[in-house]
Amino acid sequence: MKELDRILESLKDDMLNTLRDWVRIPSVATSQAVPGEPFGPVVRQMLDKALADCEQMGFKAENFDGYIGHADMGEGDDEEALAILAHLDVVPQGDGWSKPPFGAELHDGKLYGRGTSDDKGPAVAALYAMRAVQMAGIPLKRKVRLILGCDEESNWLDIEHYKKVATMPAMGFSPDASYPVINIEKGMCGLELTAPPTKEGLQVVAFNVGERPNVIPGTATATVRGGQDLIEKTAQVADSFGWPVEAREENGLVTISAQGITGHAAHPEGSRNAIGQVLLTLRELGVQGPLKVLADATGTQYDGEGLGVKVSDRISGPLTCNMGIIRVDEQQVKARLDIRFPLLVNPDMLEHVIRQHLPGFTVQGARAKTPHYVPENSELVQALLSAYHEVSGLPKQAIAIGGGTYARSLKEGVAFGALFPDEPDVAHKADEYIDVGNLYKSMRIIAYAIVKLAGA
Repeated sequence: MKELDRILESLKDDMLNTLRDWVRIPSVATSQAVPGEPFGPVVRQMLDKALADCEQMGFKAENFDGYIGHADMGEGDDEEALAILAHLDVVPQGDGWSKPPFGAELHDGKLYGRGTSDDKGPAVAALYAMRAVQMAGIPLKRKVRLILGCDEESNWLDIEHYKKVATMPAMGFSPDASYPVINIEKGMCGLELTAPPTKEGLQVVAFNVGERPNVIPGTATATVRGGQDLIEKTAQVADSFGWPVEAREENGLVTISAQGITGHAAHPEGSRNAIGQVLLTLRELGVQGPLKVLADATGTQYDGEGLGVKVSDRISGPLTCNMGIIRVDEQQVKARLDIRFPLLVNPDMLEHVIRQHLPGFTVQGARAKTPHYVPENSELVQALLSAYHEVSGLPKQAIAIGGGTYARSLKEGVAFGALFPDEPDVAHKADEYIDVGNLYKSMRIIAYAIVKLAGA
């Protein structure tokens, strides 16, 4: 592996420059779909750029109608190929940045920008790992296929399209979570809640927060009818809860604003949902009807207790729940929940129980994604653990997560990197960054993994 290591070292600067180019493209998916641009023109621009970079390195690249693309190294049967699945779309920038969200600025060994850690950084690391294996002349027993999606943060329409027009390999990994190896991904369920507003109690004029259900909102604002008396009451409520909530009055309307802690719905620990803060504040101020129901059922909890679904199992851990979107006007109250559930939970029963705890609401959900599991003793898991340990020197073990990665689209797929155990998770947060030293380390780990799984 000495020659491979030498080549990896020589590619560091090129890899960083490529990542900076990719991060500067604000590839947030939009609903402005046209043929060839199903997720908007900027996402298509990002896909074109990535595939052009792949071709420049000598890989055979193909674009599938703007939905998704792939780049192949080596020859062999498509189904038997080693798949590496990453994504090029990013969540909206959100608030609270101290660095330009798409500036790709380097500070103190960290590259800042939306997508640096989720998932452009790992995608670039995988691309350059393939380049290093190619330059080292290592013979392959199977094709290596880098699959670059464009709708991971939303509806996975890219994966659906790919399975219709191309052959998805049976085995592979997705560098879109954390090390060492994630062999269990919880089930995923998205629910849309709708209810008519009530004329009783405190009247909410507007309450529109959130862009993605899988993002824990860090700020939230609601406008209600009221006067100066509500200002004082809000201050008292904020003191009782011990969190930052402010109110200001203008022309008979009071604006209530909360500051939470943003995060990712898959791992909400350490976050605080600002929507929940506002809901609980409104409840204490006298709101009735559906908003009171939501406050009671969700609040700032993420364990599902208020919805009657606080469950856990030994293998995959606890259920988590996030309200990432709320829309309130004079016509309706609408909210969206993101739920990650353990292996042993029946999703149909889950929805049934939740409905019982949301009186007055219509609850609708798309078909849940079932939990995904690959045994720890499989060849895939063991090879990846070995590559990880050889490079990092860290303990090797398989773990479970609440996140849903592209790995679950494979018959035998796991998440593998790129967050190390001692790193803070900054995906979907303000000032998202990737540690450049760890990015280089991931490139080496993935290169070693390719050799172990695809080398002759």
